[in-house]
Amino acid sequence: MRRRLARESAVNPRAPSDERVRSLVHDATAAPSMHNAQPWRFRYLRHARTFELRADFERTMPHADPDTRGLHLGCGAALLNLRVATVHEGWHPETALLPDLADRAHLASVRLAGHADGERELGALHPAIHQRHSSRNPFEERQIPEPVREALRAAARAEEVTLTFPTSWHLREVLELFLEAEARNLTDPGSDQDLARWTVGDDLRVGAADEGVPSYAYGPRKRGGKAPMRDFAGSRQVAGRHAADFEQNPQLALVSTVHDRPEDWLRAGQAMERVLLLATLHGLSSSFATQPLEWTDLRWPLRDPSTGTGFTQVVLRLGYGPGGPGAPRRPVSQVLDIRP
Repeated sequence: MRRRLARESAVNPRAPSDERVRSLVHDATAAPSMHNAQPWRFRYLRHARTFELRADFERTMPHADPDTRGLHLGCGAALLNLRVATVHEGWHPETALLPDLADRAHLASVRLAGHADGERELGALHPAIHQRHSSRNPFEERQIPEPVREALRAAARAEEVTLTFPTSWHLREVLELFLEAEARNLTDPGSDQDLARWTVGDDLRVGAADEGVPSYAYGPRKRGGKAPMRDFAGSRQVAGRHAADFEQNPQLALVSTVHDRPEDWLRAGQAMERVLLLATLHGLSSSFATQPLEWTDLRWPLRDPSTGTGFTQVVLRLGYGPGGPGAPRRPVSQVLDIRP
């Protein structure tokens, strides 16, 4: 009995050390975010054993994300990582979304509440947290098996979100919407301003080295193929960057919610990350795209064509191919505040 209690205490101590708190936030901040803006902050309250996830509104994109939907998606992904890491450490993450409606920045609370019983599937995702990186490389034409697709759909359903794989005419329509969005972005000054703020190139270094999309993560220039790819270089030339042909038959997945409120955006962000982590464990590479979602009139046609309802929150690109490099992250000391 003593041995069992000692083992349980080691797995799930009554209160985590500050070092362990920092480790949990380190895992949380490995989440993807639009343009790698990392729009989150964390506050840990020792007396309540509770994390507060807070939005950093200084990291918004005025043009591409004026309603902060994308910010909420990124913060939702960080929240999912925090939940996974918490379960992996042996705690149950008692989670509340938007717990204080008077505080717009307070997006979620996670209390370390007892043992993580019955949450094996969530904790099993932990090895993928630091393996998952957005890949802007070409993928193979090999189809994702249906059992894997169904596992990814189930992962989204676990977060009360729908994941669909468009095919046939719906896929063609989605790809056409991406083409239209990219054409608009090429001549839109606001889009260029967002890219300039959040890209770091060989010939242009804007922002710090621990944020944004560095030139080594741009991936090759798209020479051919139909995969929807954002060119983070824009009109700039990047030394040594080559061109490549991408997939003719890209495998896309739409993350959708019934409603379109901040709470739904947070749920969609959690579902997105849960799907991406599981996809990583299944040997898939991935990236996410938002170009049509940045234009109000292009977003609505993305909805489920069979019902004509739902709100698409993000589009995932999945497939077999090289993984992407790790993008920089801000130090935990810059995003975490530990209080008594």
